[in-house]
Amino acid sequence: MALAQTRQAADILAPVFPDRTVEIVPLRTRGDRVVGPLTNLGGKGLFTAELELGLREGRLDLAVHSAKDLPADMADDLTIAAVLPRADARDALVSRSDPLEELPRGAKVGTSSLRRAALLKAARPDLDISPLRGNVDTRIQKVLGDSATFDATVLAMAGLQRGGWLAEVGNHVYPLDVDHFPPAAGQGTLVIQSRAADAELLAALQPICHSETLHALQAERSVLRGLAATCHSCLAVYVYPESGPWRARAMAARADGSDMLRVEAKGPTARSAADTLLENLLVNGAKERLELSS
Repeated sequence: MALAQTRQAADILAPVFPDRTVEIVPLRTRGDRVVGPLTNLGGKGLFTAELELGLREGRLDLAVHSAKDLPADMADDLTIAAVLPRADARDALVSRSDPLEELPRGAKVGTSSLRRAALLKAARPDLDISPLRGNVDTRIQKVLGDSATFDATVLAMAGLQRGGWLAEVGNHVYPLDVDHFPPAAGQGTLVIQSRAADAELLAALQPICHSETLHALQAERSVLRGLAATCHSCLAVYVYPESGPWRARAMAARADGSDMLRVEAKGPTARSAADTLLENLLVNGAKERLELSS
C-alpha cells in the first residue's frame, strides 16, 4: 500500500521537477514489520520514524505518508511540504456477503483500530470484534480467502482504491456513512513531508498542494492537538466542506468503546468549524474519556 501511494505521489511530482529524476526509495518501517496492536508498540510513529530519519540524514528529500499515520505534533526541523487532494475518506466493511446491518449475530469482524472497534460495537453490540493486523491483502484474505477466519473487516476506502483492491473485490465492499462511522483525522489524505529548511524545495511544491485538503487536514490536526490525542486515543475527527459552510464531526470514547461521545459543528472555514468542534468536545468531557484510553 505504501509503495502504491508513493508511486502515485511520484507521478504528481515528476512534472514539478522536469530536469530531475524522481527516484522512489522503498523503506520498510517498524509499523510494517510488527504484528501486535500498535497501541502496545509505539503507535503511529512506527510508520514514520524511519522515513523522518531518512530526511534528517539526507538520504531522502521527500517522504510520502498517509496523513492519519502522522502524529499530531511534528518536530520543528520537518514540515508538511504539500498535501494531495483527499480521496474517499470513508471506511468500508469488507464482508463475504452482507453489509454491516445484515451480518449474522455473533459474526467475527477483524480490526485492531480502537476507533473502528468502538464504532462497530456502537452499531452492532452483538458482533465479535477481534484483533486483525497485516497489510490490506492479508486482511482481505482473512475474510475472502479459501482459509478465511473472519466474516468481515473494516478498511479505508482510499486504500482499497489506491491499491487496486476495489476493482478486484468491489462486490464485497460496503462503504460506511460518515454520519455514523466518522473516519480518523487525515484519513484519505496523502502528505509529502520534507526538511523545514529546504526553502527552494518547499516553494517548488506549492503548485501541487491542494488548498481545500490542506485546510481540512490542518483543522483536524488542530483538534488532535487540542485533545492531546495519541495513538492510544479512541477518536474520530472529520472536517469537510459542504455547499456553504464547513462541517466537522468527531467521536470520542474510552479504549473499550464505552461512554461514547459524538459531536458535530459547522463554520464558515475549516478552522472555525474545528474550533467549535473542539470546544464542544472539551465541554462534554472528551479529554477525560481519551485519558482513560491511555
